[in-house]
Amino acid sequence: MTANAIEISGLRKTYAASKTQEAKVALKGIDLNIPQGSIFGLLGPNGAGKSTLINILAGLVTKSEGSVKIWGFDQDENPRQSRASIGIMPQEPNLDPYFTPAGSLDVQAGLYGVPRMQRKTAEILELIGLSDKANAYARSLSGGMRRRLLLGKALVHSPQILVLDEPTAGVDITLRNQLWENVRRLNDEGMTIILTTHYLEEAEQMCDEIAIINHGELIVRDTTSNLLSKLDSKTLVITPAEAVSRVVLPAEISQQTTEDGALRLSYRPANISDNEVLDHLRQAGVVIKDIQTDIPDLEDVFLSLTE
Repeated sequence: MTANAIEISGLRKTYAASKTQEAKVALKGIDLNIPQGSIFGLLGPNGAGKSTLINILAGLVTKSEGSVKIWGFDQDENPRQSRASIGIMPQEPNLDPYFTPAGSLDVQAGLYGVPRMQRKTAEILELIGLSDKANAYARSLSGGMRRRLLLGKALVHSPQILVLDEPTAGVDITLRNQLWENVRRLNDEGMTIILTTHYLEEAEQMCDEIAIINHGELIVRDTTSNLLSKLDSKTLVITPAEAVSRVVLPAEISQQTTEDGALRLSYRPANISDNEVLDHLRQAGVVIKDIQTDIPDLEDVFLSLTE
């Protein structure tokens, strides 16, 4: 077993042409290794190829070219073992309304060949907070409860890897926090987590590493901290002691005055230092009352790389 939970090499997927649509290349030779034990973010705009990649990992879509290894098992050579190593929490609910949560988990475990004596239905129901709803019909569950049940179904066969596809889309803050508590607990126990999300602040807070896909290509893969440092820009928000009009500053410092009279000064730290910016302000006669730093976040990185 290697140190990688997933190894993807030269992965391509082309959807054949139909009467109404031309052939579409969804993935254009993706190379990506995801380390064991990490919380790994897979980001990209709509139509970037994320869902295709996840569906290939899940065995729901057949790749056109390349190789995929899941927990050391090649998808082509060991399809059953590779599928058993990964659990998928899908974006769209796929629950039978006439099954209870307990019944739904039991059936899912049976589909994976988990012997009845080895099933962890009660344990999973407790983890996802549905023990008191174990025997209620799924159709009577709230939307948030159904999302939690999807997580439970992904865990019935004790996979080493868990894929969360937009897990918090359309859910409230309470459920979102509960979900992340569960995810952190599973990760602390050694499970590798792969997360796709449109809430970039979640990826920034949760993920050790992030890969961004756009137009079927991997455009960047790095640690979250390194990605945040890639933007060579910084903004100081200066509150002057007295109201000032536009200040004469060097061309490499762009400025904007906010409605409350603060000065937003943006610049590239590679060209000019913080102290030099402040010196220019003092030379212009600005008396500084307060300083705040506006640090770029993952959304800024994402937009700069995908635009």
